[in-house]
Amino acid sequence: MTVSALDPKTALVVIDLQNGLRGVPGAPHTLSEVIERNVQLADAFRARELPVVLVRVSFAPDGADVVPGRTEEPRRAQTPPAGWDEIVPELAGHAGDITVTKRNWSAFYGTDLDLHLRRRGVTQIVLTGVATSIGVESTARTAHEHGYHLTLATDAMTDLDADAHQHSIGKIFPRLGERGTTEEILELLAKTHG
Repeated sequence: MTVSALDPKTALVVIDLQNGLRGVPGAPHTLSEVIERNVQLADAFRARELPVVLVRVSFAPDGADVVPGRTEEPRRAQTPPAGWDEIVPELAGHAGDITVTKRNWSAFYGTDLDLHLRRRGVTQIVLTGVATSIGVESTARTAHEHGYHLTLATDAMTDLDADAHQHSIGKIFPRLGERGTTEEILELLAKTHG
């Protein structure tokens, strides 16, 4: 499980590390660990002038833009607290970063993410965030379908369920891209991007 290459135009794409997740237990990694690793990756990408994309999920207060359709698992009907959809402060506040707001699981569907990446000549994505089996996996599948080289930072993502995380890491991600740890990605980034 070692990432083999990083393209000259590689972007870091961080999924849903936002205030509304504070206090949610992550499995197998805590949210604090995931945020810390994402900060390391984001700092390294910024230092090399490589794009950092911070994706957040948000919905209109009236719920009009929530994805429709029947599901077996009921959707939450509660009104989220103010600021729940803001990027965590540890990652926010960098002028050069790109922020993308999504309304679905995938960061590509219904957003300008692909446009931002293509305009910058990005051919590879390092993907991180929460939840591994939902937003991260959906975005990984779509990135693969769009033809991006994909690297999945397996310890810079977490889920609500350790088994779901492991299923994505072990069964789905090897078919979509390459997997690596934050440390492995940082080492390769230092070698290939100075």
